[in-house]
Amino acid sequence: QVQLVQSGGGLVQPGGSLRLSCAASGSIFSSYIMGWYRQAPGKQRELVASITTDRSTNYADSVKGRFTISRDNAKNTVYLQMNNLKPEDTAVYYCKVFGTQNWGQGTQVTVSS
Repeated sequence: QVQLVQSGGGLVQPGGSLRLSCAASGSIFSSYIMGWYRQAPGKQRELVASITTDRSTNYADSVKGRFTISRDNAKNTVYLQMNNLKPEDTAVYYCKVFGTQNWGQGTQVTVSS
């Protein structure tokens, strides 16, 4: 069982940056593929980015070139660096352990002037 605790997020102007963190505990973090999802009001939850155990990454087309997912296995933490944020990035962001139903608690990101 893996417990996930998120931090970061908040309100930022268009073009700004934020970094989300997701700290894992309770199991062998380095053995898991990790992902960041987001859910905007009235929309389905979607996968934004993922990172494998050997740090291969994948991104949704909507965030390619702007978002970067990374992991620090020594700190049991996965990050999502979000640059050049747009109003359409506004959503609740969740981290998740692939292959399980272990989700973080969710973090609100609001991009607005």
